[in-house]
Amino acid sequence: MIVTINGAAHEVVDGITVAQAVRILTAVTTGVAVAVNDEVVTRGAWDSTALRDRDRVEVLTAVQGG
Repeated sequence: MIVTINGAAHEVVDGITVAQAVRILTAVTTGVAVAVNDEVVTRGAWDSTALRDRDRVEVLTAVQGG
């Protein structure tokens, strides 16, 4: 199936979770926020939230700076 992660199409296995999708982009899980189809997914739900074909996933990371 195809999901869009941060604007780029990715072919992934059926049933991939939000947690697995995040790991496609980064090994860091702290300071990360995720939205699927414009709905925020809480960190506690990443492992239990399965993605579907054509879902849009946005993975945002906090950046320190001044």
